[in-house]
Amino acid sequence: MNYLAHLFLSAGTPESLIGNLLGDFVKGSTVNLYDGEIRKGIDLHRKVDSYTDSHVIVRSSKSLISPQRRRFAGVLVDVFYDHFLAKNWREYSEVPLSDFARCAYKILQDNRDILPESLQRVLPIIIARDLLSSYQEISEIASTLARMSARIKRINNLASGIEDLTVNYQQLESDFRAFFPDLISYAATCKN
Repeated sequence: MNYLAHLFLSAGTPESLIGNLLGDFVKGSTVNLYDGEIRKGIDLHRKVDSYTDSHVIVRSSKSLISPQRRRFAGVLVDVFYDHFLAKNWREYSEVPLSDFARCAYKILQDNRDILPESLQRVLPIIIARDLLSSYQEISEIASTLARMSARIKRINNLASGIEDLTVNYQQLESDFRAFFPDLISYAATCKN
């Protein structure tokens, strides 16, 4: 799962929300800089990633990615699933996506000093682009993939992964709808 899903699956506290996002930004021993609810959020993020990667429906979605981009299948499916979560947000939350995003941005901005430098650098871009809400649009998914591709040092075809989304849109959305309730249930058991 990508940013939106991890934030959605947090325990709802500012610390949990921060930790659930940090899972992509803290590596190795830097996780030890955090404790309490933030550390629990990081742990939940990692459990969610492991559960997601091993789930049969997610593996089926990954098999839809063209062979030329198969090495990026996990990344692509994570981003695609965030698109389907944003698109179908009202089915999973009573809080409008724009309000959820605004609250998440405020929490992250208010706690900027404890965030890793890499997240501090991208946070203004995330907020300015309203990245979480913009995931509803396929054009933003294309832009997101292009930005991700540009960050990879070697030549790659990640940006063209938008083709996999458009060609397999109905099946990927069906997979997401079947998988996401399982993930919500799994995440709930991890928070207890």
